[in-house]
Amino acid sequence: MLIGEVARRSGVSARMLRHYESLGLVRPSGRTGSGYREYSDADIRRILHVESLRSLGLSLREIGRALDDPGFTPSALVGDLIRQTRARIAAQTELLTRLRRIDAADPADWEDALQVVALLHALGSRSADARQRAALSSADEVPVPVEALVEAVLNEPDTNVAGALRWSLARSAGGAEELLAQALDSPVAAVRERAARALAELPDEGAAGRLQEALGHPDAVVRVHAALSLATRGATGAVPVLIDMVVAGRRDTDAADALGALAADRTTADRITAAVTARITEPTTPAAARGRLTQALADVPGQAASRALTELARDEDRAVSLTAAYLLRLRGGTG
Repeated sequence: MLIGEVARRSGVSARMLRHYESLGLVRPSGRTGSGYREYSDADIRRILHVESLRSLGLSLREIGRALDDPGFTPSALVGDLIRQTRARIAAQTELLTRLRRIDAADPADWEDALQVVALLHALGSRSADARQRAALSSADEVPVPVEALVEAVLNEPDTNVAGALRWSLARSAGGAEELLAQALDSPVAAVRERAARALAELPDEGAAGRLQEALGHPDAVVRVHAALSLATRGATGAVPVLIDMVVAGRRDTDAADALGALAADRTTADRITAAVTARITEPTTPAAARGRLTQALADVPGQAASRALTELARDEDRAVSLTAAYLLRLRGGTG
């Protein structure tokens, strides 16, 4: 088959076929009496192999080595191509993310744009001091996009820097609650905790809604941050989780304080008292937890709490009865 017909059937131009020949990739097996190149079926198959490997992103030099190496294994080549492609995608994705964040900051001029770039770069610095300065300055200078702040919060291991980032995020324009809520489902426990803490410090109503949902989260740490934050917002829906915290001894003092703060009216105080005493009387409640629950009634006002303490002062568990009697004396014997 002559070069013109090969070009028509293979879709490879005659010029490219001559280039392949010059590189030694495809050599026609013979010549006609007039000296024209003549390609065999094997030559055509090799042309198709060259084109297939080109479509995978190999250079012509790499294709030549692959086709001529007797020890060539396709699986090794494909594995290497996958690694290279992933690296290129990661680099391009990182660049695209950076460009989107700069665009989201809506810089007014090149000076603002460069300032955003500098802040984004500082947030990714290896220096904790540099990251903290960037976090503190991001709220007062050209604002860093929320997505970048959320990413920095979720990845920040340094306590001081993390606090500065959460402060900056709370002062941002908004939109962080959705991203932080998604991070609550991270497979990494540390990321879930950072997301919960940041979400708990957001002041808007959108964050409160996400925190309500987080009360049922399977991660106890997430539930703790949600309950304590909601308690400061006066949300009585946090009461069951707060009581669970007292039972488990997980930030039980904070939980007890929150229960006392929520008991601002008689109805809520009576509900909290009933819920706490119900847990105290449960047969499965450990002795240490009964003592903590009794102590949690200290700041709950009202006659219902006083009556509950009077009953507990006669409890068979001496630690419970002594705690209840002491709290009654502090209350003057009545609510």
